[in-house]
Amino acid sequence: MGWKTPDTAPVLEDKCIILGVPHTSAMDYLISWVYYRSIGGYPKIMVKSSFFWGPLGPVMKAMGAVPVDRSKGSSVALQIIHHLNSCDNFHLAIAPEGTRKAVKRWKSGFLTIAKACNLNVYAGYFDWRTKTIGHGEKLELSGDTATDLKYVQHYYHLKNYQGRYPECYTTGEE
Repeated sequence: MGWKTPDTAPVLEDKCIILGVPHTSAMDYLISWVYYRSIGGYPKIMVKSSFFWGPLGPVMKAMGAVPVDRSKGSSVALQIIHHLNSCDNFHLAIAPEGTRKAVKRWKSGFLTIAKACNLNVYAGYFDWRTKTIGHGEKLELSGDTATDLKYVQHYYHLKNYQGRYPECYTTGEE
């Protein structure tokens, strides 16, 4: 499909979080899944539990989807923390924007999960301008959620990656 990567091997840690930025299209997941599988990795993603019905359930699980209940009062971060603690290997791919639309403030759940499970966070990306994809470098986080969220948003702002739909992406610093 014309994509290239500087990363030729998956992250070697048993458990980690890999951010997927900028997330502007459902195609981002498919492209990143093919990329990570092609270098020997097996990414996991959170998907609302309503997608796991009938024949779609086994397909979703085969592609690394983990069902989460997003109903009122249900903490997605706590569900993933529980799941992470029950697995030996888990590379969680997550979009900190939380949606495929432009938002000023990204979600901090990935930082909560990283802190609770003592996980490293990698600056994954898919740049549609250059058709380059990678799991990126390990981010040096402080443990303070507000500070780290600003740091991560600033990091991606400086990278200037372009989403498939550029108008649907912002780091909140524009």
